[in-house]
Amino acid sequence: MNRIRIAAEAIKKGGLAAFPTETVYGLGADALNAEAVAKIFKAKERPADNPVIVHIADREDAYRLARNVSDRAEKLMTEFWPGPLTLILKRSPVVPNITVVGLDTIGVRMPSNKVALALIHESCTPIAAPSANRAGKPSPTTAQHVIDDLAGRIDIVLDGGPTEVGVESTVIDMTTRAPQILRPGGTPVEELKNVLGRVVLHPAARAKRRGRMLASRAPGMKHRHYAPEAQMIVVEGESNKVVQRVKELTALSMADGKKIGILATDETVAYYDADVLRSMGSRNNIAVIAKNLFRLLREFDKEKVDIIVAEGIAPHGLGLAVMNRLRRAANFEIVYAS
Repeated sequence: MNRIRIAAEAIKKGGLAAFPTETVYGLGADALNAEAVAKIFKAKERPADNPVIVHIADREDAYRLARNVSDRAEKLMTEFWPGPLTLILKRSPVVPNITVVGLDTIGVRMPSNKVALALIHESCTPIAAPSANRAGKPSPTTAQHVIDDLAGRIDIVLDGGPTEVGVESTVIDMTTRAPQILRPGGTPVEELKNVLGRVVLHPAARAKRRGRMLASRAPGMKHRHYAPEAQMIVVEGESNKVVQRVKELTALSMADGKKIGILATDETVAYYDADVLRSMGSRNNIAVIAKNLFRLLREFDKEKVDIIVAEGIAPHGLGLAVMNRLRRAANFEIVYAS
């Protein structure tokens, strides 16, 4: 607990503390301290129009940060909190403009990670916390990832080991007529539909193509995210056709003298030959694929590959979140194998 108290003191004094959640590591500051939140944007080099999510440890704080909390929102809190689900609600006047980048809405979630909850309790304030990485890079799933990106820019890193989920929380907008998924994540859309009935997917959630947006109500909608240093191509389609297309793209790039990395699955990895070859896991266990994804993208960076060719997976359950991240990491450079 001593390290949590030290991190909480940093938060109370307007500093920055990176900490584990069940999804990825977050970079935390006092959500009600505008100067502290500004430090998050500076440390991450985060665009000033990209909103952050506010983390709470007590459900009552949701009613302090938001107004007009609907029965549907309360139902989701009861069913999925603590856990990887962020609710977009109407903000209350207590929230500084910078925390919500001037929007009239706020993203709120209650993480399930015990270290995160203890830190929020000890800090005695809601904590604004986007992922603890340089803006646009793959999100951090270990403390070392945070150090690699932000050493010298923040006050403290709490090491809670590798994160469990590996992709960020699902973000659902509860201010629209039909609840709308803005970002798929650790809570599958199918589970939300079981509770709410009708749920709409924003086009940005599918991430099939680049869209123009004047403003985004959630992180991961407008700007390039999750991206390694290398150029990246995602190949989607039937498995056997994907394998063939990946082989063709790899051969063409290697003929040009490029260092190639292939991001495959357990079922297909043996079919490939490349400079760097990695498997995300089995297509029969998407939770493992989600957990491994960002770590593997960072490994390709360390290997200094020029191009990453990645297999797509079925966009169902957690697979939708994985495909959202892959497509955005590739900056929507998608090849459909047919």
